[in-house]
Order: sequence, then C-alpha cells, then structure tokens
Amino acid sequence: MAAWASSGIVLGNKFGVCFPKMKSVRLPSSSSRVSVTSDSELGFLSSQLSGLRLSYNHSPKLPTLAAPFLPALRPVARRVCPFTGKKANKANKVSFSNHKTKKLQFVNLQYKRVWWEAGKRYVKLRLSTKALKTIEKNGLDAVAKKAGIDLSKE
Repeated sequence: MAAWASSGIVLGNKFGVCFPKMKSVRLPSSSSRVSVTSDSELGFLSSQLSGLRLSYNHSPKLPTLAAPFLPALRPVARRVCPFTGKKANKANKVSFSNHKTKKLQFVNLQYKRVWWEAGKRYVKLRLSTKALKTIEKNGLDAVAKKAGIDLSKE
C-alpha cells in the first residue's frame, strides 16, 4: 500500500497506513478504485471495504517539545557477587505431583558498608553473604586483591 506523509486518512487496523484526504484511493495490488465518502460531523469515513474502519486525522501537526523526552535510565545491578563470582543457579521447582518447572535460585546479595583499613574509610559494597564471611576471615584487602577489585574507586 502506498503511504503519504501529510495528514489524512488513517486506517484503523493493524497496518497503520495514512492516506491523504481525497475522494478515491487506489490500491496497488488491484487496479480498481475504492470511493470514500466522509461524515463531516464525526470525522469517520465509510468505505466499501468490509471490516475496515477509516478515520480522519484532525491534527495537521503534532506539538513539538522544547527538549526531546528521555526516560530516566538507571543502571541495573547484576545479580553476581564481584568477590566470589557467585551467580544465579538454574533449578527445578518440583510440585507435589512431581511436575518440574524451571526456576532461578538467586545469590543472597546484600549492600554492606565495610571498614577498609588501608583507606581509613568505609566502603559500600554489594556482596554475597559467603563473601562477607570470607572478608571477615581473610580481610578486605586480601579478598579484593584476589578478585581484582580496586577499592579506591568504590
């Protein structure tokens, strides 16, 4: 189907094609013309095509915004522990009738402020409870060095 950029007739179906305001519309697949008459009060058009609703686009221009609208995109934290590398486990949820459905078992990640002795300050980290126990046992510097994490950026 042919489509024009000016305001005109909008097909109310899944095609979303816009035709300019005219008395007849020619479809490229067939050489026959389809006459279209308008109801001026309602803004709807009746057609000889069955099951097709045509409507007239009343607004010639869309209002322009001063600045383009950008949604606030926030970074999504991954569900992976940076210290231990633990991530979600794929498992089966088994019902009483032994029907198995897939599910994810996520890591127990916590936001925690940990004292960093070398930097003489607290560092806010998102780590698993297993990593927290390892930090208490071996120290934050040793665990961060083994994982390759630079704590001065945190």
